[in-house]
Amino acid sequence: MQKIPPDFVLPSAALTINRKQIAFYEPAPKEPKAGDLVYGIIRRIGQHSSLENKHGRIHTIHDGKKAVFVFGNRYAPDYFEGVVPERMPETADLLARSGIIGIVRTKNAKIKDPTRVRVLGYVYDRSGNLVNTCAFPRIRPKQQLKKKRRSPMILVCGTSMNCGKSMAAAACCWALASLGHKVRAAKATGTASLKDILLMNDAGARSHADFSYLGHPSTYLLSPEELLNVFNQLDLKYANNPGNFWVVEFADGIVQRETALLLEHAEVTSRIYKLVLCASDAFGAIGALRVLKERFGLAPDAISGVCSSSPLHVRELSSFTDIPVFNSIEVDPLQLGAILLPQQVNSVRAETLLAAQSPEQPATGQGEDRTRPSAVWRRSPERDGTQRTPR
Repeated sequence: MQKIPPDFVLPSAALTINRKQIAFYEPAPKEPKAGDLVYGIIRRIGQHSSLENKHGRIHTIHDGKKAVFVFGNRYAPDYFEGVVPERMPETADLLARSGIIGIVRTKNAKIKDPTRVRVLGYVYDRSGNLVNTCAFPRIRPKQQLKKKRRSPMILVCGTSMNCGKSMAAAACCWALASLGHKVRAAKATGTASLKDILLMNDAGARSHADFSYLGHPSTYLLSPEELLNVFNQLDLKYANNPGNFWVVEFADGIVQRETALLLEHAEVTSRIYKLVLCASDAFGAIGALRVLKERFGLAPDAISGVCSSSPLHVRELSSFTDIPVFNSIEVDPLQLGAILLPQQVNSVRAETLLAAQSPEQPATGQGEDRTRPSAVWRRSPERDGTQRTPR
């Protein structure tokens, strides 16, 4: 075994692993599994030119950069479909900025070829044990039986990736927190990336997590039992208090395998308090309404996403449905609160918010009370989806 130098990048897909656990690397004939750590070197920069570490910092990478990577699967229609190889490869594809590697099956024609990684060997700890993220979950609920009364779950799903689900989930967190509620947040499916859950944390969610906290670099191709366990472990950890709210995002579209499996399961749908549907355009939202009803027996309480920023999309929607639409870029907490909260609770919270926004309070400059919420949350361009970096 060879010692790994201490200056390696530990990516966010290895969230459950501490740097002290990483000691040596060595090639081995073992069949790769999702979650296995490997030590490798960048050999060709392609689509991804950066790595996100486990603390959220973005590292620029160059040819010759050495780092720890994680074998995993990815489903991303805007980028790659990639899988864990059947045998240890000499080189692998960087599937995501979070450090997931595998072999690309399909690629969106609009993007570059994947960044290539030369695999130097599996990663071992000081005792000579191979390191796998799934063996070290950061979430261990104290109870494995759910209480009957739980935090109301606000579920955000959509028509596809990049349709505005994370923006809408963060908007729900911010509106609820602004109205005085305690909020927890989770992303139950997708590919490891700290960006989305940190956005919900910035928006007021006091605790946040996703499947990578349980050791999964992604949820693509998990068995139905594993997938349901991810949802239940997050539920048991963050939704025990019925006085809090739990905001949950499902990745990709409602017909994607993992999202559909969860939406078809009564253990999941019985937890829905409010359902938010996101879409990139009006026609996508109209089609999704039909799929939700006919396949899953569900009807959303609100529509949002990229389409909510366009008055013309909202106008088109209004001729097909009277389901309320909330703007997820410029969020009105009172409007969204009226959708998410029981009326009697919302009226009390609204009075508190309006008092905090009274004209006597200075709008800017010295003396401004920055602990009080503004009337409208305006997102920066990099947050609203108009400027994207490869994930």
